[in-house]
Amino acid sequence: MSAPRGRFITVEGSEGVGKTTNIAHIATLLRARGLTVVTTREPGGTPLAEAIRRLLLEPDGEAIDPLAELLLVFAARAQHLAGIIRPALARGDWVVCDRFTDATYAYQGAGRGVDDAQIGELETLVQGDLEPDLTLYLDVPVATALRRIRDRTLDRFEREQAVFFERVRACYLGRAARHRRFRVIDAARPLLEVGAAINDAMEDFLRDG
Repeated sequence: MSAPRGRFITVEGSEGVGKTTNIAHIATLLRARGLTVVTTREPGGTPLAEAIRRLLLEPDGEAIDPLAELLLVFAARAQHLAGIIRPALARGDWVVCDRFTDATYAYQGAGRGVDDAQIGELETLVQGDLEPDLTLYLDVPVATALRRIRDRTLDRFEREQAVFFERVRACYLGRAARHRRFRVIDAARPLLEVGAAINDAMEDFLRDG
C-alpha cells in the first residue's frame, strides 16, 4: 500500500516579514507531532534551481526583461517540483516552502506588470492541478518591512522602491481574500505573538485536515 500523500504548506510575504524564522517554527511544530517535514524555498531547492535563483537575485548583473524573469522563475519551479516537492509529497512527507506561485502573481504579476493570464498558462503547464493545501501569508506594512531590511546587503528585488512593494502587498491581500487556503498573519507584531497566531492557524488546519 502506498503512503498517503503528504501536505503542502507555503509561507508567503514580502521582504522583512520573518519567513525564515517562522518556517523553522512551523517545521518544529509539525515534527513534534511525529510528521516528516521537508523545508525548502523558491526560487531554489535543487542545485539547478538555486543557480537560477542566483541569476534572479544578482543586483548588479544584466537587466532582466520581465518575461525572461517569469520564465526563469517557472524553470526553477519545474525543477523544484520534479526534484523535491512531488517526491516528498508522494512519500507522505509534509513540505513547507518559502514562497510558491502566489509570489509569482505578486512579484512578476503585480510588481512587474506581467499579465496574470500568462502566469496562469505557465502555472497550469508546470504544476498541473497541484496547489498548496495551506498558505500562511505574513503581512507587514511596506514601510515597516523596508525598515527591517535597510541594514543588510540588498538583492535585486529588495532594491525596488516602496511603490513596487505596495503593489506586491495589495496582490497578496487580494489573493488571500479570494482563496480559502490562505491564512493572513499580522507579522508586524512581536515575534512571540506572531508565533502564537501561526500556532492557532496550524491547529485549525491540522484539526480540519
